[in-house]
Amino acid sequence: MSKVLVAPAPLDGLDVEFRSALLAAKFELIYPKLGHQMVESELLQYLPGNKAALAGSEPYTRRVLESAPDLRVIARVGVGYDAVDMAAASERGIAVCITPGTNQDSVAEHTMMLILALARHLVKQHNSVCAGAWPRQANVPVRGTTLGILGLGRIGKAVALRGLAFGMRLIAHEPFPDQPFVTKHEIQLCSREQVFREADFLSIHAPMTAESKHLVNATSLGWMKPTAFLINTSRGGLINELDLYDALKHRRIAGAALDVFEKEPPGDNPLFELDNIVLTAHTAGVDTKSRDDMALSAAQAIIDLSKGLWPAEKIVNPEVRSKFKW
Repeated sequence: MSKVLVAPAPLDGLDVEFRSALLAAKFELIYPKLGHQMVESELLQYLPGNKAALAGSEPYTRRVLESAPDLRVIARVGVGYDAVDMAAASERGIAVCITPGTNQDSVAEHTMMLILALARHLVKQHNSVCAGAWPRQANVPVRGTTLGILGLGRIGKAVALRGLAFGMRLIAHEPFPDQPFVTKHEIQLCSREQVFREADFLSIHAPMTAESKHLVNATSLGWMKPTAFLINTSRGGLINELDLYDALKHRRIAGAALDVFEKEPPGDNPLFELDNIVLTAHTAGVDTKSRDDMALSAAQAIIDLSKGLWPAEKIVNPEVRSKFKW
């Protein structure tokens, strides 16, 4: 019986569709039961002997992959795969899968929550009321402001629709735009610099690549209005956190909200000292519906590959097809 490592802690103990599908396909499920995101040393302990992994954001490094000669599939419960050493996976004939179309609405809802939390000074108000104060002040409106979106893929488009519902003007930077969508919703396509300069709320939904690393830095932050807010629910590496800290501390921008960090968990981070930032724990894409949809989609990718099928829309390294063997 082939084994599947169920790595994401939020899936432990759930008796939902992904589990039923894998058990029906005669897989043995291995749960680490650690209660946290696995680190490299823990993957080195638990991954060997498994044919597949339902993967979270744990690091599938070259060292980890070399320790698991039986591994055939890494199926991400999500759409990002920057935690996987893709070169090492492809060299070893490991198919790396994602779950497109499963979590964009969850991320978009979380993004709008962060936008509203910034505009309404939610955390500051909450803390003040709990401390016995009664802070009544005029907050920043969302309606009539400009929402800038960096990356107009599935998630960026879902955020755009919600921005429209709040009466926001939309501008976006997207190298490969869905032109009918852009036209229908009257989104102004701009250069990246123009989005930074014009946005009142700048929301990042770009993929993490070598070219996009630290696209938010001292220079691009310097383009932003001092009244503008930055929101990142994509990948932490898109932001130079030291540059962001400096911009927030000296009020060169009004505030920021981050769901992702360069290092996760972030440990002791100077951003924690600031009062103009809202932080969440890389949870934007995971509500109960998206969690179950992502897990089932990832499980189905494993099942398909074990049966000799090729779910091309989910596989991000198609070059392994010629040498893939279950």
